[in-house]
Amino acid sequence: MNLTWKNVLPKFALLMGCLCIGVGIASGQTSAQDKAARNPSTQSQPNPGPASQTMPTPPGNDYIIGPEDVISITVWKEPDVSRSVPVRPDGKISLPLIGEVEASGLTPPKLATVIAEKLKAYVSNPEVSVIVEQVKSQVVNIVGQVLRPSPMVLTRPTTILDAIALAGGPAQFAKLKSIYVLRPLPDGRQQKLYFNYKAVIKGQKLEQNIYLKSGDTLVVP
Repeated sequence: MNLTWKNVLPKFALLMGCLCIGVGIASGQTSAQDKAARNPSTQSQPNPGPASQTMPTPPGNDYIIGPEDVISITVWKEPDVSRSVPVRPDGKISLPLIGEVEASGLTPPKLATVIAEKLKAYVSNPEVSVIVEQVKSQVVNIVGQVLRPSPMVLTRPTTILDAIALAGGPAQFAKLKSIYVLRPLPDGRQQKLYFNYKAVIKGQKLEQNIYLKSGDTLVVP
């Protein structure tokens, strides 16, 4: 075969073009890597994972202690008396030296005063503090057309709207204008308190968005 410039030149040009394209791609990749190294913010960051949940704050001094609550009793310089105890279903707790004490129906400061008075026969100038560690007595029932119907412990002031949100929100076929709360009365009867979900979320009839009380049953038909 006779080689002439007319035959060789096109092949030579094609070869040089391929070499240039290859060098350009490699240069581009190196440039991108250098840029990423100079700017760490462009690199993939590790997944920080779910945010930690905030623990609920302990109830305040106006909280009324009830059965099943867990309370922490601290007597200054008396570690043998200091302890965490559950309130029994009969509303009482048991402590060393003084035996049974009625706790249900009292606030933490009032219970601290009662314990201090009883300890005076055994301890000189007792200093007592009471903290509610776990709230278990304040329970409402959520039933009907919500995503998670179940009993709910009131660890903080909770409105009807709060409770529905904590239960996952209304289900698809809930009758949002006919929600109501059944509240037991001292005489044994039940009071029926209506709640119009659609109106409240529009900023209307806000007086219906009452705070729930222990023993209430929230019904979402």
